[in-house]
Amino acid sequence: MDLFPDVPQTGDHLINTNCSEAHTRQALSCKMSQEYETFLRSGRKWFCHVDDDNYVNVEALLELLSHYQSSQDVYIGRPSIGRPIQATGVSNPLFPCVEFWFATGGAGFCLSRGLALRMEPWTSGGAFTDTSEMIRLPDDCTVGFIVEGLLGVGLIHSPRFHSHLETLGLLSDLGSQVTLSYGSLENGRNTVNIREPFSTRHDPTRFRSVHCLLYPDTPWCPAPP
Repeated sequence: MDLFPDVPQTGDHLINTNCSEAHTRQALSCKMSQEYETFLRSGRKWFCHVDDDNYVNVEALLELLSHYQSSQDVYIGRPSIGRPIQATGVSNPLFPCVEFWFATGGAGFCLSRGLALRMEPWTSGGAFTDTSEMIRLPDDCTVGFIVEGLLGVGLIHSPRFHSHLETLGLLSDLGSQVTLSYGSLENGRNTVNIREPFSTRHDPTRFRSVHCLLYPDTPWCPAPP
């Protein structure tokens, strides 16, 4: 039985990238390249990448971005490790050793249009996948390499983006978080701690329960008791 018959599906928002389904550096960079090119053609102000295991709180995202100008250089997200990484440039002697922060795609990140346009020499027309191969790092690392390592624009570290690499059950004030994720821990699920309105059997990611907490007027959310 479909418990959520009115939940919208992808409709015409789904674009076939013709990239490999594999979780390899080449496949991930191919998809990121297609996302970037689609954004440039759209004329939109902000490019925000989120993985398919993310919940995006749109109102919190818009509130966060309202503090910045899309015409300026803005790169905002959350690192997955507590230090910069290095691109050794083993396949290109022009970049013998570049150190930079990168925002993990697992938590999501945003780029302003102004910055995205400056990135074009290393991203447009298939150049993104070439850059990724040059430094031998995956898609989100390649974005950080271009932005911080080549353009000198610092990552804005935001604690409001979240991936499955964190202990999500410790999060509070869910309404202010921009992205949430889910995953598995050694002794069980790694999800935000929310009890209602759906059981873990019907809502194992807790995303539907979070959505009904934030947007209780959604048609498929149960009426409050």
